[in-house]
Amino acid sequence: MPETLIHPSAVIEPGAQIADGVTVGPFCVVGAKVKLAQGVVLKSHVVVAGDTSIGQDTVVFPFACIGEVPQDLKFRGEDVSLRIGARNRVREYVTMNPGTEGGGGITIVGDDGLFMSGAHVAHDCHIGDRVILVNNASVAGHCHLEDDVIIGGLSGVHQWVRIGRGAMIGAVTMVTADVIPYGLVQGPRGHLDGLNLVGLKRRGATRTDILALREMLAALAQGSFRDTARSRAETEVSAMERDVLEFILGPSDRSFLTPRST
Repeated sequence: MPETLIHPSAVIEPGAQIADGVTVGPFCVVGAKVKLAQGVVLKSHVVVAGDTSIGQDTVVFPFACIGEVPQDLKFRGEDVSLRIGARNRVREYVTMNPGTEGGGGITIVGDDGLFMSGAHVAHDCHIGDRVILVNNASVAGHCHLEDDVIIGGLSGVHQWVRIGRGAMIGAVTMVTADVIPYGLVQGPRGHLDGLNLVGLKRRGATRTDILALREMLAALAQGSFRDTARSRAETEVSAMERDVLEFILGPSDRSFLTPRST
């Protein structure tokens, strides 16, 4: 089995579960309820607190603070948790908080994500696989980010917002409403600026797929997203179009970001 390496200056509280092959670097602090899976690396000066589990081969860089109490004035010390998946890269000064009683009590981060320096994942968020938060991007409480979402640097996502799979948020953008799958959002007060064409091509989308999504986006822009989606959901559509329709018809109290009027 791979060797577990714990630096003499690290503080591991009794009760922490450390798997084989974990590396805990200098001046790290690991709480009593923490679970570190095989191959996890805490570089140095990392704090992992609370009921937090970190999945296999995830690497956490210096000065990240993972699992400390939520930044929510309603939090009263209830039992809550943070679950982080496998093979994530959590860079310097990243913060991730556990859930709250009012939001289900759990924050979930998927696999293969990249959370760049200073990024923040708040309480009760559900973050999918292969998500990227660029430097100093912040995701507020109760947000749901589906797979393959990219949030640009210095951008903020308002609480309770959903962002569909494959969407991209540009830099220095405030997102206050739901973003459809494969959408591209830009501007200080974010608006839907078409499709994330680069992401679609990377996913192997064909020209036919892209044209169909563009036609759907044009139809959605003409009226109510939900009313248009209900009518189109009864027709034969591609898998990517179906992703958009199911997202629009999913549970949410938010409106949707729409194209900017000209």
